[in-house]
Amino acid sequence: MAVKGKIMIIEDDRAICNFIRRVLEANDYETVLVHTGREAMSLLASHCPDVVILDLGLPDMDGLNVLMDLRSWSLMPVIVVSARSDEREKVRILDAGADDYITKPFGTSELLARIRTALRHTRMMGTSASIARENRFTAKGLVIDYDKYRVYIDDRDANLTQNEFKLVALLGRYAGRVLTYDYLIREIWGPNKAYDNQILRVNMANIRRKIEKNPAEPQYIFTEVGVGYRMIEGD
Repeated sequence: MAVKGKIMIIEDDRAICNFIRRVLEANDYETVLVHTGREAMSLLASHCPDVVILDLGLPDMDGLNVLMDLRSWSLMPVIVVSARSDEREKVRILDAGADDYITKPFGTSELLARIRTALRHTRMMGTSASIARENRFTAKGLVIDYDKYRVYIDDRDANLTQNEFKLVALLGRYAGRVLTYDYLIREIWGPNKAYDNQILRVNMANIRRKIEKNPAEPQYIFTEVGVGYRMIEGD
C-alpha cells in the first residue's frame, strides 16, 4: 500500500499523540511524533512533513510560536488541534497562518477529512485546471498520480522514493516554469539544507535514471544551468 504522506503530530499528551498516530498509520500515513515546541522547531526543517497537526498547549512554549516560526520559511499545511474553543482564539491562530482549527474532543473521521483536504490543497497549489480536476499530470507517457503518490512511465511504476516523488510532483504542478535550486531544496528538505545543491543533484540523477529513456538527453525534466529545473508542459 502506498504511503499517502508524512504527518508530524506535535502534541505533549502522549496518550492523544499515540491515538492519533494509530489512526493515521491505519490509514496509510507515515507519522512523526513530537512532544515539545523546541523539538518541533528542530525536526520540522529536517523532516518537512506534508501536514502538521499542532497542539497549542505545549509544555515549553505556546504552539503559536511554533506556527509563526514555521511560517517564516514554509507554507506546509498546519491543522491546529486544541482544547481552546474561544472564537477570538481561533481567529488569532488562523490569521497567524494555520490552515485549519479543530477543537478537542474531535472525531477521527473529521480529522482524516481535514488532512485529506489539506493535502489536496497543497498538492494542487499552482496547478492548471485540468490537474486540479483529475489529480493527475500527463506528458508523453509520463503520469504523475497525486492521489496514489506514484509516477508512471508508459504505464510502468517508476518506483520513486518519497522525496523523489515530491520533487517530480512539485515540478509537475509548475510544468513549463523553472523552479530554482534553492526553492526546490527548501520545499523538500527545509531551510537547514539551503544551498546544498549536491543533495538535489543526486536525487535528480536518480529520478532521471528511473523516468528517462536516456538520462543524458532528458525529455521530461530539463536543467536550466545555474538556475534550476523545469518540467515539460503537459499534454
